[in-house]
Amino acid sequence: MELKGKVAVITGAGSGIGRSLAQRFADEGATAIVCTDLDGDSAAETAALVGSVATSAALDVGDEQAIEALVAATEQQHGGIDVFVSNAGYGRRGGLDLTTEAWQKMMNVHTWSHLAAARAVVPGMVKRGGGYLLNTASAAGLLTQMDSGPYAVSKHAAVAFAEWVAINYGDDGIGVSVLCPQAVRTNILGPAALKKGSSNTRQAAADGILEPEEVAAECVAAMREERFLVLPHPEVDTYFKRKANDYDRWLGGMRRFRARILNKAST
Repeated sequence: MELKGKVAVITGAGSGIGRSLAQRFADEGATAIVCTDLDGDSAAETAALVGSVATSAALDVGDEQAIEALVAATEQQHGGIDVFVSNAGYGRRGGLDLTTEAWQKMMNVHTWSHLAAARAVVPGMVKRGGGYLLNTASAAGLLTQMDSGPYAVSKHAAVAFAEWVAINYGDDGIGVSVLCPQAVRTNILGPAALKKGSSNTRQAAADGILEPEEVAAECVAAMREERFLVLPHPEVDTYFKRKANDYDRWLGGMRRFRARILNKAST
């Protein structure tokens, strides 16, 4: 997938990875970029930074009808959508202590929003001869997120859904990439991590914190190669293979890792 001359929609574009993707897509020659975010003002700021090829809209990705309406309006204006980036997300710690509603909200944002987007755009892409889905998951979707049960589960489901789409629609010209980074300097890590040069003791930051621009560049490279897994942290590939090769050993290692993190946090 080359982005030159393409129409793209990006969710969660108000900051972080989404904003950097919008800027990078423009640099690659996309002719129309719709920047969406739950915070419409942030989406508008991104569009202003990107320039004349960008527009903005407020969008709650947990609302399937809102996604359908956005896609319909974009297709009416531009004749079709070539690339849909399901990137919106948020973090919340907790597990069994959280309500079912709290788990469901995270599933809505991290998993069902990808389903809603695919339902809305894939049929039109197939009719026009092809298109591309870039879905943001997380390294947590291949490994886990120890301090957040719903984050781990929803991100695993996001990876599984992307796999399913790639298998069932790849021969119809639909490319799929799923982004699985560890720590990236975005709002999810918290205010302290937003300053360049800062560190973070959370699980995902063990192998360093990447800048959103680095992640966006890796996404574009993966789309050009039509590579399914986008792993800006190469360590994730190693961890994922270890998990597949010996699941029980991996679980034991993760328990030890968790104990080290908890011990460090208490000192």
